[in-house]
Amino acid sequence: MVAPLNWGLGHVTRCIPIIKELENHGCELIIAGGDDAFLLLKKEFPSIVILRLFGYKIRYSRSENWLILKLILQLPKLAISVFKENRWLKKIAKTYKPDVVISDNRLGMYNRGLFSIYITHQLIIKTGNFFLDRIASLIHNHFIKKYNQCWVPDFKKNGLAGELSHPKKLPSNVVYVGALSRFEKIPVVEKMYDLLISISGPEPQRTIFEKMILGQLRSFKGKALVVRGLPSEKQELKISNAFTEVVNHLSAIDLNTAFLQSKMIICRSGYTSIMDLVKIKKQAILVPTPGQTEQEYLASYLMRKKTFFSVKQKDFLLKEALLKAAAFPFITRNDNMDNYKKIISEFVFSVKSGNFESQYS
Repeated sequence: MVAPLNWGLGHVTRCIPIIKELENHGCELIIAGGDDAFLLLKKEFPSIVILRLFGYKIRYSRSENWLILKLILQLPKLAISVFKENRWLKKIAKTYKPDVVISDNRLGMYNRGLFSIYITHQLIIKTGNFFLDRIASLIHNHFIKKYNQCWVPDFKKNGLAGELSHPKKLPSNVVYVGALSRFEKIPVVEKMYDLLISISGPEPQRTIFEKMILGQLRSFKGKALVVRGLPSEKQELKISNAFTEVVNHLSAIDLNTAFLQSKMIICRSGYTSIMDLVKIKKQAILVPTPGQTEQEYLASYLMRKKTFFSVKQKDFLLKEALLKAAAFPFITRNDNMDNYKKIISEFVFSVKSGNFESQYS
């Protein structure tokens, strides 16, 4: 069973290569997801059983100054969701009897008698406050230790996530699996767009960013594609600029192609987007979600490494950002992006041969 958290679409989309690799090894699969994640997974894997599993329903603040307080006030709701999630798994396990549960950032998807794997790139939680960082990281590590293994989608050396995935003290169950991306590098692709803008992430900041982008695109003279990141939306959005195309959602294959067809990408600094961009070696302008300290850290860290250019949402001016990005000395990384396949192959072999043992048995 693979169960990604539906907090934006990043956790879901980075599980796509894992699911495909498990399929390649002949595993019988069940997927659990909710809301937009459920719809996206149904489109990507129409032949796999997909169970509806509620999300955490965490809301972000419109103001980055109040975000941390708003998240703290929602901690009781989060605790209840994790408890309910754990009870849900116990009930479902009696029906489907999975051998292994792979959870992407769902804290409660562990159970006695089941081999459980937790996926996260945040072994350290950054909130912008030293004491809150310590508390949040301790709570997160408390749950990480309940799983047999913790798969970190990053490289052991020269990681993409910096300190987030490389704390001074590692949990004993950590396995670095390498970056996870559903994208593939296609050698020759004709350029179709001067600019592709991928809008994603939780509300209300997704909509705020979208309105900002669409407003500034009215005077853009090049050809642009805007992907709204709304797989459940039926109504198409119209824009007055005839050179700009707006779509609600693209499949993994179509989005992969569109990225490669574009001269420049603008997107959030979500970790999944970063892994996708590195995989296909595309230059990008990262605009972190205001107040989302993980994205702000990643954008700053990768700009210092000259991997991507970055600008804060409050300072974002399309024309200015494109001019600065054109002069930015992008350094292309050359990483082994298929390392996770070796890890999964070895793990599946151990499951099939019976050479793995649950710590809860």
